[in-house]
Amino acid sequence: MRSCFVRTLSVSAICLLLAMPAIAGKYKPDDYPLRVHIVERNGVRHYYHPGYWAGGAQLDKVDGLGAANLFENGQPLGFDFDYVCGEPLTPQRGYETFPARWKKQGRELEIMMPKMGGKPDDMNSCELKVAMKQDTVYIRRNGQVREEPAARFKQWMVRHQYDPEHGMNEPVRASGAAQAGDDTGAPE
Repeated sequence: MRSCFVRTLSVSAICLLLAMPAIAGKYKPDDYPLRVHIVERNGVRHYYHPGYWAGGAQLDKVDGLGAANLFENGQPLGFDFDYVCGEPLTPQRGYETFPARWKKQGRELEIMMPKMGGKPDDMNSCELKVAMKQDTVYIRRNGQVREEPAARFKQWMVRHQYDPEHGMNEPVRASGAAQAGDDTGAPE
């Protein structure tokens, strides 16, 4: 009787483990209301060698550090982060952001990144351990990462109709004086 229970429990555990990747692969955008723009990052890839005859090294994990901005409730705020993920952080272009949610408020964010070569809803997740800045964001100007007051960057966002939380992922060129060279707050 006991061995039957142990076998049933073992089979149930194996089925659950096999189902985990399928469950984890389901990305629901409504579960990720925040947006994260990674301004700067570095990472180191770690490989394991399953054996000389197994076909070579396989990626085990990637870890690193970086600087990013969080868009939450219409407000931008910078943060520093470190991470350990199963895949490299997907490169971002221009103003692109990742969907995100808090895992531990103010300390840990989970971002969703598209899988390279995958379908549009195929995503990898990565957890970032964060140190939030006070009233500051990060910008990139002339190849350099700099800090700027969050209020100043928010003014730029309003002027350029940039709101990644609401699908406005590309800034609109401002008219008048702002177009004449006032790119204050503009990331590169």
